[in-house]
Amino acid sequence: MTTFSVRKFLAAAVVAACLPLMPHTASAAPAAANLPDFTDLVDKVGPAVVNIRTTTRVSSGSGARGGLPPGMDDGDMSEFFRRFFGIPLPQSPQSPGSPRGGDNGGSGGSGGSQDTPDNTDPEQNSGVGSGFILSADGYVMTNAHVVDDADTIYVTLTDKREFKAKLIGVDDRTDVAVVKISAANLPTITIGDSNKVRVGEWVVAIGSPFGLENTVTAGIVSAKGRDTGDYLPFIQTDVAVNPGNSGGPLINMQGEVIGINSQIYSRTGGFMGISFAIPIDEAMRVADQLKTSGKVVRGRIAVAIGEVTKDVADSLGLPKAQGALVSSVEPGGPADKAGVQPGDIILKFNGHSVDTATDLPRMVGDTKPGTKSTITIWRKGQTRDLPVTIAEMQPDKTTKADQKKPQPPKQRATNVLGLAVSDIPADQLKSLKLRNGVQIDAADGPAARVGLQKGDIILRVGDTDITSAKQFDDLSAHLDPSKMVALLVRRGENTQFVPVRPRSGAQK
Repeated sequence: MTTFSVRKFLAAAVVAACLPLMPHTASAAPAAANLPDFTDLVDKVGPAVVNIRTTTRVSSGSGARGGLPPGMDDGDMSEFFRRFFGIPLPQSPQSPGSPRGGDNGGSGGSGGSQDTPDNTDPEQNSGVGSGFILSADGYVMTNAHVVDDADTIYVTLTDKREFKAKLIGVDDRTDVAVVKISAANLPTITIGDSNKVRVGEWVVAIGSPFGLENTVTAGIVSAKGRDTGDYLPFIQTDVAVNPGNSGGPLINMQGEVIGINSQIYSRTGGFMGISFAIPIDEAMRVADQLKTSGKVVRGRIAVAIGEVTKDVADSLGLPKAQGALVSSVEPGGPADKAGVQPGDIILKFNGHSVDTATDLPRMVGDTKPGTKSTITIWRKGQTRDLPVTIAEMQPDKTTKADQKKPQPPKQRATNVLGLAVSDIPADQLKSLKLRNGVQIDAADGPAARVGLQKGDIILRVGDTDITSAKQFDDLSAHLDPSKMVALLVRRGENTQFVPVRPRSGAQK
């Protein structure tokens, strides 16, 4: 009887508990309707977001499998690359269909037979990323690490048009790059104000994670001014960002770009809930300089600095742990001339508070060289103002555009076989038990396609024994490009003939 009563009581309690939930559940429906709708925003911004694909020219010396390690199967490796990198397995020089492109886009075009002599190395996919169009005449912004060290950059629009892009400049400190495509009347993106970003606001990322173009992800701003040890303070979000999203825009609910998706925090290589974007205000300052001169000019005062810890602040009588602790001063530099000494703590620059050590390089870097400025230091319990004239910072690395102008091209083979060779010292020939031969220093074009590589020794061309690099080059210069020539090659302990078809002219 007691058990029955308890069960009746419990049943009544359950029913009573459910009754108040009914109107509450009904009232929850309007709240769900207030969730953000990103459809119009994506329609507005999406056409201005591009996919970026980069290639490099490679000289394959590993035979028909294009440099795969021994035992690797093309089919297995292709599936591995597709699953984990979002790109096809880089093609070997023997396989047809190497990426080609023209300045005015289009993935079509004439192909070419691998047997046809040419003066170019095969192209291999080296990376994928994202970007967005800054102006209707074809300027595109992306990350420096997306395009750095690429030989060719391809930009693909949402309408599937593909263009070969010109690199205007890169800035490694901020990880910002600008490229240019030959097109007009392009859709553009609206530049926002990253200073107005609020923690907690909704944001959207559009890009090509793992090579999947036009992918949209959303989240909120998690933090502002996040110091990761890099030159810039980042916008932290929980928007899903993965490899391939780099260089794509971070967009607010007004359809304005407020940052460039650049980094993620990850222990696995994939998204773990924390991503970082470069503030668009800083990126645009860099982009404007890249468009104007191809490089970025920054100021410097020539000091090495460190963080001010709470213990240091307490021991020196500072009210709080702030500023940049000077650890060394470059002799003859601007700070040295201004009277800055090791052990000083820089509290302000031009009246602006230096809260952390990483604030100072950004403040000084944004100041035009030659500007007369004031730094406020803490020394022996007192503050003092010191006048300093800003000097120009020498770049750690010139932009890719600048590198290509003054510097000679990388070493390349210069004869019709695609080979650069050098003489072998007599003692080395003796140790190898050889009477003659020259050593390959570089192989590209025809030689690379048949598997010749650096370190191989050429003993004979046709029926002629090779005794010197000069003799080899002279003989190569008179080869008939319409006929195959047999090279007797020594690699390790093995010697074999390798047929090569000379190209039509020497590489210049």
